[in-house]
Amino acid sequence: MNASRIDITGLHRKPGAIELQALPPLALYVHIPWCLKKCPYCDFNSHEMPAATRARVRGPREGALRTASPVPEPARELPEAAYLDALRADLEAALPLVWGRRVTSVFLGGGTPSLFAPEAIGRLLDDVRARLPLEPGCEITLEANPGTFERERFRAFREAGVTRLSIGVQSFDDAKLAALGRVHDAAQARAAVEEASRCFDTFNLDLMYALPGQGREQHAADLRQALAFEPPHLSVYHLSLEPNTRFAAEPPPGLPDDDAAFAMLDDTIATVAAHGLARYEVSAYAKPGHRAQHNLNYWRFGDYLGLGAGAHGKLSFAHRILRQTRWREPAAYMRHALDGQAVSNEQEIGADELPFEFMLNALRLAEGVPLALFRERTGLGIEAIAEPLAEARSRGLLEDDGLLLKPTPRGFDFLNDLQALFLPRAASVRRG
Repeated sequence: MNASRIDITGLHRKPGAIELQALPPLALYVHIPWCLKKCPYCDFNSHEMPAATRARVRGPREGALRTASPVPEPARELPEAAYLDALRADLEAALPLVWGRRVTSVFLGGGTPSLFAPEAIGRLLDDVRARLPLEPGCEITLEANPGTFERERFRAFREAGVTRLSIGVQSFDDAKLAALGRVHDAAQARAAVEEASRCFDTFNLDLMYALPGQGREQHAADLRQALAFEPPHLSVYHLSLEPNTRFAAEPPPGLPDDDAAFAMLDDTIATVAAHGLARYEVSAYAKPGHRAQHNLNYWRFGDYLGLGAGAHGKLSFAHRILRQTRWREPAAYMRHALDGQAVSNEQEIGADELPFEFMLNALRLAEGVPLALFRERTGLGIEAIAEPLAEARSRGLLEDDGLLLKPTPRGFDFLNDLQALFLPRAASVRRG
């Protein structure tokens, strides 16, 4: 079913398997799918930009950016204007699904959204503000990579309306960056972070660990360098070999074993805590007042409208919760969006799937979530999860608290096992 043919009245009034008493907060995600180069570990919907455009992207200190061999496609500019037109058409077609709802956060992800000019980002945010009511102080995040950094560019993004920058550094070690297939070097990473700290009150650094050939001391050096910038927020991810990536087909040599990776994680937790950043999510650390509001909405099973090529969305109604997916390939997305057909797939989340969908997100939070939030966000009664709750508590994975869903330290360490307890079972899920 596509967005232009949805029966809004039916979605709101037709009785279903769930019953929501109130709608959750609504966020907006906008996907910009182009990158300078496809990283071998990346499973996101990203597409290498045309070679002629790549050649003009320059680092802050070292002249022309060093990239891999040119992309084998005709030289042309990024289709900024055409893509913005498609995003606007996509948003307008989706408006009937979110009438009257205010947006709590906006996230511009990718790909590499910082490839778009600040003026283009400004136009995009103007289009959003003209069509959706934003909450006062709405967090607006832009993902950026050091390889797209130019002096004054970050400041221009701030002037365009971005309030939070998330920088994909991954490592400050040139050899590790090369092993990851990154297009920037350590000097560019340092320069980008320095400029971000001058332009933004809140910014995030992304680091990876368990990299090819990486030992504990090398990871510790990355942490020390990142923390020297005093970031208010830090995300630290284990390098994983995701399906349908080059690394999955051709694993890089020298990957640390599980014991070494766990040791790096332990080092991360201790080192980051000593610098005043609390671990509030499996991979996220923040100073007080700097948690990522957009991500918190995901983890609390809030709603999000997803726009752009390949974007996913989750929208709640009185008696059902929908998943939407946009057309994945950029040219196809732009063509269909302009025709009012941006949604390629849409499905209702079944009542038997909702417990796992909720727990997959909520159990990532160190402080947990109120048990009552399960009923509020899924429309199901607590009896729907009574059996796996009891099992999780008996195995020491979940705190024995009747009012809170909170992983124990052991549950946090074995999060996948904890989440898997809530996968759909043969027994039917009863409505609350």
